[in-house]
Amino acid sequence: MGERSIKLGTLAIVLAGGLALGSAQAESQPDRTIEQFSCKDMMREPDQNREVAIAFLHGYILGKSGDSKFNVETLEKQTDAFIDECLDNPQANAEAVMLKLKK
Repeated sequence: MGERSIKLGTLAIVLAGGLALGSAQAESQPDRTIEQFSCKDMMREPDQNREVAIAFLHGYILGKSGDSKFNVETLEKQTDAFIDECLDNPQANAEAVMLKLKK
């Protein structure tokens, strides 16, 4: 199985699984909305959780668009740009940052 197949498989699993952000947050506020997450919230997560959260955000926005087609290399570039933008602007809304990068 090639690297691209593994990435696609991982992305599909993540998108199907949902957002796994902080157990402390989840316990204090079990019902959350995408709009509640700032860049700081996303960047504070441990590496694996941050990857899941970013992949979920990609999938959420893709689902809202009504499209099911995506390019892994484009997602990787958008992810890098998202992380850079969030590090520079931690108070920004995570969804708004990702939407801006997808235009």
